Amino acid sequence: MTSRGSGTAFSRKNYRLTTEPEKSKVTGIVNSRLLNDYLHRVFTTADGNQPAAAYRKHLTFQNLQEHLERLLAEENGSEDSRDQVAEGRLGPSTVVLDHTSGFEGLLLVDDDLLGVIGHSNFGSIRATTCVYKGKWIYEVLISSQGLMQIGWCTLNCRFNQEEGVGDTPDSYAYDGNRVRKWNVTTTNYGKSWAAGDIVSCLIDLDEGTIAFCLNGISLGTAFDNITRGAGMAYFPAISLSFKESVAFNFGSRPLRYPVEGYRPLQDPPVADLVKARKLLGYLKNVIHIGIDVTEGKLVEKDTSMWQLQGEPTVLITLAHIFNYFSPLMCKVYLVEDVLMTFLLSILERGGAVEAHPLIQQLLDLMWLLMEEYEVHECLKQLLMSLLRAYRFSPIIPDLGLQIHYLRLTIAVLKHEKSRKYLLSNVLFDVLRSVVFFYIKSPLRVEEAGLQELIPTTWWPNRFTKEGKESKEVKEESAEERLRRRAYERGCQRLKKRIEVVEGLQVQILKLLLNNKDRGGGEASRYIFLNKFRKFLQENASNRGNLTVLCPPEYMVCFLHRLIAALRYFWDGHKAKNPAALSSEEAYVPPQLFYNGKVDYFDLQRLGGLLSHLKKTLKDDLAAKANILIDPAELQAVTMDDLDEDEESATSAAQSQRPSAALAIGGALARPAWLSSPTLGRANRFLSTAAVSLMNPRRPLGTLEKIKVLTLRVEQRTREDIEGTHGNEGLLLGRPPEEPDQPITENSLLEVLDGIVMMYNLSVHQQLGKMVGVSDDVNEYAMALKDTEEKISRCPKRRRDIHEELLKSQKVFSEKLNHLSRRLAWINVTIYSKEKMQDIYWLLRVCIRTIEHGDRTGSLFAFMPEFYLSVAMNSYSALKNYFSPVNSMEELPGYEETLMRLAAILAKHFADSRIVGTDIRDSLMQALASYVCYPHSLRAVERIPEEQRISMMKNLLAPYEQRPWAQTNWILVRLWRGCGFGYRYTRLPHLLKTKPEDASLPSLQKPCPSTLLQRHMADLLRSDRDLAPSFLNSVLNQLNWAFSEFIGMIQEIQQAAERLERNFVDSRQLKVCATCFDLSVSLLRVLEMTVTLAPEIFLDWNRPSSELLLRRLAQLLNQVLNRVTAERNLFDRVVNLRLPGLESVDHYPILVAVTGILVRLLVDSDVQGTERATAVLLADPCFQLRSIQYLLGHAEPSALAAAAPATDKRHFSLHTYTEYISTEELAKVEKMLNHLSEESKQAAATTLPTSEEDLCPICYAHPISAIFRPCSHKSCKACINQHLMNNKDCFFCKATITGVDDFTKPASS
Repeated sequence: MTSRGSGTAFSRKNYRLTTEPEKSKVTGIVNSRLLNDYLHRVFTTADGNQPAAAYRKHLTFQNLQEHLERLLAEENGSEDSRDQVAEGRLGPSTVVLDHTSGFEGLLLVDDDLLGVIGHSNFGSIRATTCVYKGKWIYEVLISSQGLMQIGWCTLNCRFNQEEGVGDTPDSYAYDGNRVRKWNVTTTNYGKSWAAGDIVSCLIDLDEGTIAFCLNGISLGTAFDNITRGAGMAYFPAISLSFKESVAFNFGSRPLRYPVEGYRPLQDPPVADLVKARKLLGYLKNVIHIGIDVTEGKLVEKDTSMWQLQGEPTVLITLAHIFNYFSPLMCKVYLVEDVLMTFLLSILERGGAVEAHPLIQQLLDLMWLLMEEYEVHECLKQLLMSLLRAYRFSPIIPDLGLQIHYLRLTIAVLKHEKSRKYLLSNVLFDVLRSVVFFYIKSPLRVEEAGLQELIPTTWWPNRFTKEGKESKEVKEESAEERLRRRAYERGCQRLKKRIEVVEGLQVQILKLLLNNKDRGGGEASRYIFLNKFRKFLQENASNRGNLTVLCPPEYMVCFLHRLIAALRYFWDGHKAKNPAALSSEEAYVPPQLFYNGKVDYFDLQRLGGLLSHLKKTLKDDLAAKANILIDPAELQAVTMDDLDEDEESATSAAQSQRPSAALAIGGALARPAWLSSPTLGRANRFLSTAAVSLMNPRRPLGTLEKIKVLTLRVEQRTREDIEGTHGNEGLLLGRPPEEPDQPITENSLLEVLDGIVMMYNLSVHQQLGKMVGVSDDVNEYAMALKDTEEKISRCPKRRRDIHEELLKSQKVFSEKLNHLSRRLAWINVTIYSKEKMQDIYWLLRVCIRTIEHGDRTGSLFAFMPEFYLSVAMNSYSALKNYFSPVNSMEELPGYEETLMRLAAILAKHFADSRIVGTDIRDSLMQALASYVCYPHSLRAVERIPEEQRISMMKNLLAPYEQRPWAQTNWILVRLWRGCGFGYRYTRLPHLLKTKPEDASLPSLQKPCPSTLLQRHMADLLRSDRDLAPSFLNSVLNQLNWAFSEFIGMIQEIQQAAERLERNFVDSRQLKVCATCFDLSVSLLRVLEMTVTLAPEIFLDWNRPSSELLLRRLAQLLNQVLNRVTAERNLFDRVVNLRLPGLESVDHYPILVAVTGILVRLLVDSDVQGTERATAVLLADPCFQLRSIQYLLGHAEPSALAAAAPATDKRHFSLHTYTEYISTEELAKVEKMLNHLSEESKQAAATTLPTSEEDLCPICYAHPISAIFRPCSHKSCKACINQHLMNNKDCFFCKATITGVDDFTKPASS
């Protein structure tokens, strides 16, 4: 290797070349006097003083090594004593977790034996070293804030799956989850901990005390008078529940919060530390001192702008320093304590990272003068230390610590060679690098300084009893306005500080996405892409294995930073290429889903399995996309084949790769989310039998035999992604429907695709979870308001009550002060306007992607399901999670986006290209939710008429052979607000109770759609086959649902009447209530049909009208009889008021039936009324008293027997005047009078019929039909109803070819 600007060659493996006499006069080396002065200035003595020139030994490069070794040997005389075993400690000098014994339950321990994850109910483990005398300390880095007990135990302690550290004598623990201390018994102690905190565990065996600190703040003495004496030695120990994770620091790294007088269990490497600090001092001297060759003197230099300008003297001097410094920089303690501290001090002067080129120069030096393996280890340890420091730094008001560590991370990653090494081998393979993009939320706002930042708290207090924010805008008092404005100013101050951190995090991603640094191998972006895809695969393929998943709170922050970086590069490309699309028009082209260039692992496609799609759509791929599938590729891959081929394929894949790649590649992917805050290496699985399960039989990356075209993720190059002349890269196979227009760089399309997948994996779930803090604020605000009202009403004489109320008021106020500050943080980091715009942008990307995919026809089936899921979920998040802080209505193009999403839901909920039942259900539920809200329902009404009619036609398809409850619910919502007594939001008898969630779609105010109702009416009238098949299926489902409901309430009633104590299964109650709700909604759909298109039932020129009317009458009579009988089963169950059956009541079902009857008997024309009346009265189940019951007219016998109390509770539509109009009540009266009159006339004219002439099926009507060819007979109603579902004869099972009218011969 040649030094810059000179011809001096030297080997990095031997820095002693210049000691040879013949090379003493190398060109470029300064004269001996100046060199002597320079070397003495650089290599000062331990006291920092230089001896007088007369007494100094003359230094040259020939004797420099000897001089340097003598300097480094000074003060190392104490090394021998340090190496002796410290008094009071027993065990190995390197302290780790004891993974061979002394544990209970299944645990996962990191390779460094310092990180641990609970993998069972309550696993316990202790360290390898114990202490019996003196003062000792160790630190625990809390990675999750769940149930853990951390402390000390003796060798005699025996733990199990229920009892851990602190639950036995001679074991002592602190539990920050429940804020308690444990030693057999438990009492309150300390503060609650959160992920990112550091717990210090201190034991003083001289005084017999144990104490704990949280982030360096003492929590006080937890235990005193602990057992000491012969045979008593204490081990560090922990018990933790499932999924909880921590990392220990016994002293292998510098303690974050050392305590004076206490020693870490593992001694620091003192001798190496002294050497490293001396060598660093010499390195600083080289940087400070310059040589002015022309003047022949030494000069002080500005260190910040120092550069290695090819000066041989300086270079050889540095080579001597690095000869000793390099091996030390492979040790984690020294990297963290010496190197990281020095690099941070360079950046402490402030200014942009670019203003400190010294760090880049130092990294150049490291790559030049250190062995490659030394640089690799040093950089790895430096990044690990930085990430650990960033994650476990306490939050202070200006976020100064986080900013400090991020700036150094940026400075290191700015160095191209270092960045590429770290990307290739460290950032996604060894580190939890996503932590760099996370901003943790403070659990204790006081310590985070939020009280100073947001001194005034405020919360909205305009709530209804249901917990929803009142729509009525009440006048804000002057005091409240001042408080709100002060709170908002505090939130803005907080936002500005957090934006600084977010800006630095985006800078890191911009460095990783750099695609211009192609010197010395692949550009950073392409290395990042391959690692990012592997990261996504890990999280997509291991959903059941929670220990390897990236925590969702990290994913949320990573998503937003990645969107910011992506859009920066996307719009940068657009600026240089005006023909390309801007990021506002971004979408993922459909060919990515089928050309095999991007791996979607085992994720479900809309059309099913990829292997199936390749077989069935191979002709379409060839015709539309010019992609040919190799016949050999289409062989079925069974699970057995995979199992047999796994081992050979895995070993073959690994043998083909360089040995350095073994650690990061292969089918057995390295899990990146293990317990250690930084490490993500293969684990040791510990069980009570000490069995290692390190090598699971099945590798994490599934073997994809069918993807012949797909390159392994880590093998792809820039050409494979971006393409070259004649090669389209990721965009291979453009379908004819796709415009021939450049979108952006192909690599950015893959990043975009990954962002959509990330949202689907866990971001949406986390957005919903964090809303809980806002809900808590609402709950406490209501409680405080309620308490203040009680205080104002409290009588003066009841001072005891008054004092209790004041205590409650104080508690609620304190809690609200705390929560409102915490909510401010969450609103800034998760629900800010900028974050909302990111999610909105993602929604629009998904909509455009789905629209482009849809145009490709059958190839749409290749699209992964998660695109549709993200479109639905991101809209749901914008609507439900970001309000009321930010309103979706303010977003640009909101109305158009809403309409385009409505068109997607309307078209694809019944799309035959989509086969997955889960995604079809999700689409249907999304559409059902869409029609519950006025603004989104109007969006459905704005989609093209052809699509609206198609949607309604799909909704009216027969209910058999498909999930019909959701489509029925959609029809009900379109009708709600138009039906008889159907203008309620909540049922009358439930108004006094508080709903579980007032924002549920079912609890929204009625918003019927007359436009969609009109489409429905037109379809039912015009399509003569559609109406009978739809209505027949509705009547079938009503018959089933109501029969099931009656059967279940009989069982419930029988259980309630038993004398012994018994419990009704809550699931049975839920199913019972569901059947009731289904019955009501089916009745409402029938009411809707009868109202919109009465001729379907009343125009008997239509083939099935009479039959449908008879079936309808039969079911209505059945429902009325069951519900209205005096003191019947329905009454008794309703009066029990069982939890789970709250919705079961007379009102909803009776008003639905009444609405149908009124429309048929009162609102029809004369002929229709006559037909409906005749059919209703002809039904043998008809009872006039059921109609009388509706208006509170009880039977005389019932009146005589009923007690006064029963009379008061008698059902009557007259009592619901707020829900039923006077006009509607008048129609019911008219209907009752009409039926009373008609039933009297019918009774007078009916002639008795002999039993022989009655239909042998129903025994209700005379025989009126004869079947061909078998000549069996029944009434028309029975045979017509039967033929709708079956063509076989009731009696002989012969196939019926026709039905003729039958008239009894007169002779008989």
